[in-house]
Amino acid sequence: MRSPRDSDADVDVVVIGAGQAGLSTAYGLLRQGFEPHTGFVVLDADDAPGGAWQHRWPSLTLTTTHRVHDLPGLPFTPDDDTAPAVESVPAYYAVYERHFDLPVIRPVRVTGVRRTGDDRFRVETDAGAWTARAVVNATGTWTRPFVPRYPGQETFRGRQLHTVDYRVPEEFHGQHVVVVGGGASATQLLGEISRVASTTWVTRREPVWRDDPFDEDAGRAAVALVEEAVREGRRPGSVVGVTGLLTSTPYVRDGLDRGVLERRPMFDRITPDGVEWADGTVVRADVILWATGFRAAVGHLAPLHLRAPGGGIRMDGTHVAGEPRLHLVGYGPSASTIGANRAGQSAARQLRRLLRPDLARTA
Repeated sequence: MRSPRDSDADVDVVVIGAGQAGLSTAYGLLRQGFEPHTGFVVLDADDAPGGAWQHRWPSLTLTTTHRVHDLPGLPFTPDDDTAPAVESVPAYYAVYERHFDLPVIRPVRVTGVRRTGDDRFRVETDAGAWTARAVVNATGTWTRPFVPRYPGQETFRGRQLHTVDYRVPEEFHGQHVVVVGGGASATQLLGEISRVASTTWVTRREPVWRDDPFDEDAGRAAVALVEEAVREGRRPGSVVGVTGLLTSTPYVRDGLDRGVLERRPMFDRITPDGVEWADGTVVRADVILWATGFRAAVGHLAPLHLRAPGGGIRMDGTHVAGEPRLHLVGYGPSASTIGANRAGQSAARQLRRLLRPDLARTA
């Protein structure tokens, strides 16, 4: 295993990020015949394996999260589905890296990616630089929490936090918490917090509840909508925005039964003591929890000037439109565990054909 000081190397492919998307891509590159270290490296900003999972709140278990799909080539077989996901998933990722002897180098934070004069990419980091013929960005969204702006936000005397800051419900005991957001995280955290505190749930749009199972046909339809957005260069929307919330999910069913998931429309302003609507309705609050999602962590790609007029990055499959050597895995339609698996291996196949047609893929 190389150390971060062994930079200034020239490789075929640099993979940025070692979460589900990055590890899936690394496995794909191995299968396509790229040599670890000399053919490709994986640069990860975290101190340890686990991607975003190592930063999730302790109460999130495998039974309360969306399904964690196996990484390719090695099944995920946890001993206890009720164990915290923050422990079991990173442990699985660590085993995966060791099992395939993946060339993950950490901690290395990528600060910029630039084109060089010889048709390569220079990947600049806090530990030196790598030069590559191709780059696969797999940085996900966890490091870019999104909090919308509302009038009076800076005057609020209580506590404001985002999903990334949440740890345990007990810290809100006896308080009133306004939870903002219509996604799975919002409904799960509402369920937990409402057992120790009073809550108000607000969303920008009316929630869409699904009683029917989210089957493969529904999944393909949802992915198609996101694919259309990224082909046109628009920002990928929320998955929940196209899939809805499943009433069969245990914490959703419980929240509905207890009357916790009674949604109010979005407030118009924030006051020093709470939130207020245009009609004069006021709710006092000690805490505002912004479960308002994330944006793609692609700021280090800014020197490449990839942004389309619609605010997103125009994509053609897994690669940036017009840039077959620059892939974004875990972006848009591949921003799920199963989607990242498929996209990572697809990117690896495309890069072998483009960069190293001489390589023989392994079994």
